[in-house]
Amino acid sequence: MSQSKPKIAVIIGATRPGRVGGSVAEWVHRIASTRDDAAFDLVDLRDVSLPFLDEALPPSLQQYENEHTKQWAATVDGYDGYVFVTPEYNHSTSAVLKNAIDFLYTEWNNKAAGFVGYGSAGGSRAIEHLRHIMAEVQVATVRNQVMLSLFNDFEDFTTLAPQPLQTDAVHAMLDQLIAWSSALAPLRTKGE
Repeated sequence: MSQSKPKIAVIIGATRPGRVGGSVAEWVHRIASTRDDAAFDLVDLRDVSLPFLDEALPPSLQQYENEHTKQWAATVDGYDGYVFVTPEYNHSTSAVLKNAIDFLYTEWNNKAAGFVGYGSAGGSRAIEHLRHIMAEVQVATVRNQVMLSLFNDFEDFTTLAPQPLQTDAVHAMLDQLIAWSSALAPLRTKGE
Protein backbone atom coordinates (compact mmCIF):
# COMPACT_ATOMS: atom_id res chain seq x y z
CA MET A 1 0.00 0.00 0.00
CA SER A 2 0.95 3.70 -0.15
CA GLN A 3 2.92 3.32 -3.37
CA SER A 4 3.40 6.36 -5.56
CA LYS A 5 0.15 5.37 -7.27
CA PRO A 6 -2.80 4.91 -4.90
CA LYS A 7 -4.70 1.65 -5.09
CA ILE A 8 -8.47 2.22 -5.18
CA ALA A 9 -11.27 -0.34 -4.75
CA VAL A 10 -14.56 0.20 -6.56
CA ILE A 11 -16.93 -1.60 -4.19
CA ILE A 12 -20.27 -2.88 -5.48
CA GLY A 13 -22.62 -2.24 -2.55
CA ALA A 14 -25.58 -4.37 -3.64
CA THR A 15 -25.98 -8.13 -3.86
CA ARG A 16 -29.64 -8.53 -4.68
CA PRO A 17 -30.71 -10.49 -7.78
CA GLY A 18 -31.40 -8.14 -10.69
CA ARG A 19 -29.24 -5.38 -9.22
CA VAL A 20 -28.00 -2.58 -11.46
CA GLY A 21 -25.03 -1.90 -9.18
CA GLY A 22 -22.81 -4.28 -11.10
CA SER A 23 -23.26 -2.40 -14.37
CA VAL A 24 -22.79 0.94 -12.58
CA ALA A 25 -19.55 -0.23 -10.93
CA GLU A 26 -18.24 -1.67 -14.21
CA TRP A 27 -18.97 1.67 -15.92
CA VAL A 28 -17.10 3.55 -13.16
CA HIS A 29 -14.23 1.06 -13.37
CA ARG A 30 -13.99 1.48 -17.18
CA ILE A 31 -13.74 5.26 -16.78
CA ALA A 32 -11.24 4.95 -13.93
CA SER A 33 -9.10 2.51 -15.90
CA THR A 34 -8.44 5.18 -18.54
CA ARG A 35 -6.46 7.11 -15.91
CA ASP A 36 -2.80 6.58 -15.07
CA ASP A 37 -2.75 8.28 -11.65
CA ALA A 38 -4.09 5.29 -9.66
CA ALA A 39 -4.73 1.55 -9.90
CA PHE A 40 -8.35 0.39 -9.69
CA ASP A 41 -9.96 -2.94 -8.79
CA LEU A 42 -13.59 -4.04 -8.68
CA VAL A 43 -14.66 -5.56 -5.37
CA ASP A 44 -18.05 -7.28 -5.43
CA LEU A 45 -19.72 -7.93 -2.08
CA ARG A 46 -21.39 -10.94 -3.70
CA ASP A 47 -17.95 -12.56 -3.86
CA VAL A 48 -17.10 -11.59 -0.28
CA SER A 49 -20.19 -13.39 1.10
CA LEU A 50 -20.09 -12.01 4.63
CA PRO A 51 -22.79 -13.18 7.04
CA PHE A 52 -24.34 -10.62 9.35
CA LEU A 53 -21.66 -9.40 11.73
CA ASP A 54 -20.65 -12.47 13.72
CA GLU A 55 -17.45 -11.44 15.51
CA ALA A 56 -17.64 -11.48 19.31
CA LEU A 57 -15.15 -8.66 19.88
CA PRO A 58 -15.31 -5.09 18.57
CA PRO A 59 -13.53 -4.65 15.22
CA SER A 60 -11.24 -1.96 16.67
CA LEU A 61 -9.38 -4.73 18.54
CA GLN A 62 -8.57 -6.59 15.28
CA GLN A 63 -8.91 -9.95 17.05
CA TYR A 64 -10.90 -11.65 14.33
CA GLU A 65 -12.05 -15.22 14.91
CA ASN A 66 -13.63 -16.01 11.56
CA GLU A 67 -11.80 -16.70 8.32
CA HIS A 68 -14.28 -14.63 6.29
CA THR A 69 -13.48 -11.61 8.49
CA LYS A 70 -9.73 -12.13 8.14
CA GLN A 71 -10.06 -12.33 4.34
CA TRP A 72 -12.25 -9.22 4.22
CA ALA A 73 -9.78 -7.37 6.48
CA ALA A 74 -6.90 -8.25 4.15
CA THR A 75 -8.90 -7.06 1.14
CA VAL A 76 -9.88 -3.71 2.68
CA ASP A 77 -6.42 -3.15 4.16
CA GLY A 78 -4.85 -3.49 0.71
CA TYR A 79 -6.38 -0.25 -0.60
CA ASP A 80 -5.61 3.44 -0.16
CA GLY A 81 -9.12 4.57 -1.07
CA TYR A 82 -12.56 3.42 -2.08
CA VAL A 83 -15.37 4.24 -4.47
CA PHE A 84 -18.60 3.00 -2.94
CA VAL A 85 -21.26 2.24 -5.54
CA THR A 86 -24.50 2.28 -3.58
CA PRO A 87 -28.16 1.83 -4.30
CA GLU A 88 -30.67 3.80 -2.28
CA TYR A 89 -33.01 1.56 -0.33
CA ASN A 90 -35.59 3.29 1.90
CA HIS A 91 -33.63 6.56 2.09
CA SER A 92 -30.34 4.84 2.96
CA THR A 93 -27.63 2.52 1.71
CA SER A 94 -27.96 -1.25 1.46
CA ALA A 95 -27.76 -3.45 4.55
CA VAL A 96 -25.06 -5.59 2.91
CA LEU A 97 -22.78 -2.56 2.44
CA LYS A 98 -23.36 -1.28 5.98
CA ASN A 99 -22.64 -4.77 7.32
CA ALA A 100 -19.40 -5.03 5.31
CA ILE A 101 -18.23 -1.70 6.70
CA ASP A 102 -19.17 -2.67 10.27
CA PHE A 103 -17.02 -5.81 10.19
CA LEU A 104 -13.82 -3.75 10.32
CA TYR A 105 -12.39 -0.58 11.81
CA THR A 106 -8.62 -0.11 11.67
CA GLU A 107 -8.41 -1.35 8.08
CA TRP A 108 -10.56 1.61 6.98
CA ASN A 109 -8.67 4.29 8.98
CA ASN A 110 -6.91 7.24 7.34
CA LYS A 111 -8.11 6.49 3.84
CA ALA A 112 -10.43 8.34 1.47
CA ALA A 113 -13.76 7.50 -0.13
CA GLY A 114 -15.87 8.74 -3.01
CA PHE A 115 -19.43 7.77 -3.83
CA VAL A 116 -21.53 6.79 -6.80
CA GLY A 117 -25.20 6.52 -5.91
CA TYR A 118 -28.19 5.46 -7.94
CA GLY A 119 -31.91 5.54 -7.32
CA SER A 120 -34.98 7.70 -7.79
CA ALA A 121 -33.18 10.61 -6.06
CA GLY A 122 -29.78 9.69 -7.51
CA GLY A 123 -28.80 7.80 -4.37
CA SER A 124 -28.23 11.11 -2.57
CA ARG A 125 -29.71 9.99 0.75
CA ALA A 126 -27.71 6.75 0.70
CA ILE A 127 -24.56 8.77 0.10
CA GLU A 128 -25.38 11.13 2.97
CA HIS A 129 -25.76 8.18 5.34
CA LEU A 130 -22.50 6.68 4.10
CA ARG A 131 -20.69 9.94 4.84
CA HIS A 132 -21.66 9.64 8.52
CA ILE A 133 -20.69 5.97 8.64
CA MET A 134 -17.33 6.66 7.00
CA ALA A 135 -16.57 9.44 9.49
CA GLU A 136 -16.92 6.95 12.33
CA VAL A 137 -14.36 4.57 10.79
CA GLN A 138 -12.01 7.50 10.12
CA VAL A 139 -12.39 7.64 6.36
CA ALA A 140 -12.25 11.07 4.73
CA THR A 141 -15.01 11.52 2.16
CA VAL A 142 -14.59 13.73 -0.88
CA ARG A 143 -17.16 16.35 -1.77
CA ASN A 144 -17.64 15.44 -5.43
CA GLN A 145 -20.05 12.57 -5.95
CA VAL A 146 -21.94 10.91 -8.78
CA MET A 147 -25.72 10.63 -8.54
CA LEU A 148 -27.38 8.50 -11.21
CA SER A 149 -31.12 8.95 -11.60
CA LEU A 150 -33.23 5.93 -12.44
CA PHE A 151 -35.33 8.33 -14.55
CA ASN A 152 -32.54 10.03 -16.53
CA ASP A 153 -29.54 7.68 -16.50
CA PHE A 154 -31.23 4.31 -17.08
CA GLU A 155 -33.49 2.90 -19.76
CA ASP A 156 -36.58 1.22 -18.30
CA PHE A 157 -35.06 1.78 -14.84
CA THR A 158 -32.68 -1.15 -15.34
CA THR A 159 -30.25 -0.60 -18.23
CA LEU A 160 -27.51 1.92 -17.51
CA ALA A 161 -27.46 4.75 -20.08
CA PRO A 162 -25.78 7.63 -18.24
CA GLN A 163 -26.00 11.19 -19.49
CA PRO A 164 -22.66 12.42 -20.87
CA LEU A 165 -22.20 14.82 -17.93
CA GLN A 166 -21.95 11.81 -15.60
CA THR A 167 -18.57 10.82 -17.06
CA ASP A 168 -17.25 14.26 -16.07
CA ALA A 169 -18.74 13.76 -12.60
CA VAL A 170 -16.87 10.45 -12.23
CA HIS A 171 -13.58 12.11 -13.21
CA ALA A 172 -14.17 15.03 -10.81
CA MET A 173 -14.85 12.61 -7.94
CA LEU A 174 -11.79 10.52 -8.83
CA ASP A 175 -9.59 13.64 -9.01
CA GLN A 176 -10.44 14.41 -5.39
CA LEU A 177 -10.32 10.79 -4.25
CA ILE A 178 -6.86 10.17 -5.67
CA ALA A 179 -5.51 13.41 -4.24
CA TRP A 180 -6.92 12.68 -0.78
CA SER A 181 -5.81 9.03 -0.83
CA SER A 182 -2.28 10.21 -1.58
CA ALA A 183 -2.38 13.02 0.99
CA LEU A 184 -3.45 10.62 3.75
CA ALA A 185 -0.64 8.13 3.01
CA PRO A 186 1.71 9.51 5.74
CA LEU A 187 -0.97 8.84 8.37
CA ARG A 188 -1.28 5.23 7.22
CA THR A 189 2.47 4.61 7.33
CA LYS A 190 3.05 6.40 10.64
CA GLY A 191 2.95 3.21 12.71
CA GLU A 192 5.00 1.05 10.31
